Amino acid sequence: MELLWFIPTHGDGRYLGSTKGGRAVNFSYLRQIAQAVDDLGFTGALLPTGRSCEDAWVTASTLVTHTKKMKFLVAVRPGLMSPGAAARMAATFDRVSGGRLLINVVTGGDPVELAGDGLHLCHDDRYRLTDEFLTVWRQITAGETVNFKGDYLHIQDGKLLFSPVQKPHPPLWFGGSSVIAQRIAAKHVDVYLTWGEPPAQVAEKIASMRRLAEAEGRTLRFGIRLHVIVRETETQAWDAANDLIRYVDDQAIAKAQQVYSRMDSEGQRRMSQLHNGSREALEISPNLWAGIGLVRGGAGTALVGNPETVAARMLEYVELGIDTFILSGYPHLEECYRVAELLFPHLPLQHSPPVEPQLFSPFGEILANQEFPQALVKQKTAAID
Repeated sequence: MELLWFIPTHGDGRYLGSTKGGRAVNFSYLRQIAQAVDDLGFTGALLPTGRSCEDAWVTASTLVTHTKKMKFLVAVRPGLMSPGAAARMAATFDRVSGGRLLINVVTGGDPVELAGDGLHLCHDDRYRLTDEFLTVWRQITAGETVNFKGDYLHIQDGKLLFSPVQKPHPPLWFGGSSVIAQRIAAKHVDVYLTWGEPPAQVAEKIASMRRLAEAEGRTLRFGIRLHVIVRETETQAWDAANDLIRYVDDQAIAKAQQVYSRMDSEGQRRMSQLHNGSREALEISPNLWAGIGLVRGGAGTALVGNPETVAARMLEYVELGIDTFILSGYPHLEECYRVAELLFPHLPLQHSPPVEPQLFSPFGEILANQEFPQALVKQKTAAID
């Protein structure tokens, strides 16, 4: 079981739909989050992509030298990047980071935003382009010389002179809920991602993807993208969830839902259907709350509860086949620590948790319940007194 966090290059704060409690997202703040991810024992972090975000590749490149272990899940964008240029970017980052790159394949689901970047293909054509892109990208990064002519790409003697550390290439992650997206994922990627839908819907996706991958002679791993609101008690957790949207009014919900309705993303449609723009019945499955999706696109659900309950809900997804969780919470710096402190002890993590703190501070204060010789404890206590 692997846990990744999220680096909010599009903004952060204590409340959704409001500037109250908002934070300037500058390099100093992003570095704090990345170093917390690194120190606390998360596998890595996802960096978002799109015109509302700082560029993910530039941001990850500036953060990699300030971290030691964490991996960076960074997007390639078929139609906005050529496969050869994307392969060079990936190989360079993978080498300079010592193999700490994960690739997030993002086809895009907002025709308005894509048109602003010069891409004017319909939904299915974008995925057909993605198929061609990944065919070329995988061959180039594996060290092959590529000659390819498709409906969208024409590559002559494409090659990579400096190979990545990870072989045959950095792992490919991909999230897409439409039929054509799932077929392409089964053909190319290593980790298939879903947003935080109720377990029954996730189970259907996993079953479908396993059938498609088997037809391609492949196997997949599965991951899920969720927010998490964990507190010491159930009451505190649900109070925190409601507090997160305290400034979200009906006008803000209507405006956000209007934007999401223009998208041709099947995943976004499924997310929006979980709440239908209404505040009523936001707990769509036990401890799974859709309040975030009222005003946030993409990942719109959160697991809410005390550590034992949230861990139990996560393990329900594990039983379905999920082994990787990409989590986030507002604000991301504090919630990163909270999740590590409260939730990690209840989960069978693949990665090692951070080393426990020393028993004594320089002033002799007891910091952890470790067994030290009683004589030493008495000596320290006497010195303080």
